[in-house]
Amino acid sequence: MSEIVKFLHYPGYGFIVLGVLFDFFGCLGLIRLPDVYNRLQAATKCVTMGTCSIMFGVLLITGFSPQGMKALFVIIFLILTAPTSAHALARAAHIAGVRLWGKSVCDYYREDKVLNPPEPKAEEVLPTTQPKAKE
Repeated sequence: MSEIVKFLHYPGYGFIVLGVLFDFFGCLGLIRLPDVYNRLQAATKCVTMGTCSIMFGVLLITGFSPQGMKALFVIIFLILTAPTSAHALARAAHIAGVRLWGKSVCDYYREDKVLNPPEPKAEEVLPTTQPKAKE
């Protein structure tokens, strides 16, 4: 094994340890944080930073082998899907009426609803009565 490949093992192990620490603190946040929105933020950071760091460490250790390419595809997949799914879950929780923690500073969804109320749906609009034509 060449010296360059051996040299890349050390940063790879470092990224794996960093990822495990991110995952640990993300799990701790799931337990300790007060409401669903804060917990969701901790879980998203845990997945994005922790798991992607672990996969990047695997990529550095294995190189561009089949295992390394799978790790690269997992990184790309997680970076694309984790924030989108977290946003969808947070929006669904807000629409369902899950309240923020009492000491939360702002609620941008509620402010947006007040400033830009949703348009009524077609079935919600009352039909107008038109006078009958004379025969």
